[in-house]
Amino acid sequence: MEENSTEIGLKKNFELSDEAQGFLKETAKWGYFLSILGFVFLGLMGVLALSIGTIFAKFNSFGGGMNPMMGRGTGFFSAIYIVIALLYFFPIYYLFQFSSKIKNAFKFNDNEQLNASFEYLKSHYKFMGILALVFVSFYGVVFFMTFIVGIISAM
Repeated sequence: MEENSTEIGLKKNFELSDEAQGFLKETAKWGYFLSILGFVFLGLMGVLALSIGTIFAKFNSFGGGMNPMMGRGTGFFSAIYIVIALLYFFPIYYLFQFSSKIKNAFKFNDNEQLNASFEYLKSHYKFMGILALVFVSFYGVVFFMTFIVGIISAM
C-alpha cells in the first residue's frame, strides 16, 4: 500500500460531533464525582491505617486479657493500608486531572487543555492496566505456590 506523498506530514483535522462532546462532558462529570469519592475513601483509608493499632487493642481487650501477639501485627496492617492507599492515589489523581481539564477545555474552547485531559486519561488507564497485571501475576504466583505446597503436603 503506497502513501500519497502530499499527505505525508500533514495534520488531519479531527472534529467531535455535538453528541460526542455531550458524551465527553457527561464523562467528565462522572469522572470528577468518582475522583472526589476516591479521595474521600483514600482519606478514610489513611485514618484507618493510623488508627488500626488502637482498633486491634480494643478487640483484643474484649477477650479478658491482652494477647501479646496481637500488638505485633498492627504495624504490618498499617503499612499494608498505606501502600494500598498510595497505589490507588495515582489513578484517582489522573482521573481528577482528566475531568478538570476536559471541563476547562469545553468551557474555554482550549485544545491544549483537551490534549492534556486525554493524556491524563491515558495515564489513568495505563496505571490501572499495569496494576491489574501486577495483581494477576501475584495471584498466579500464589495459586502456583498453593498448588506446590498441596502436592508436597500430600506426599
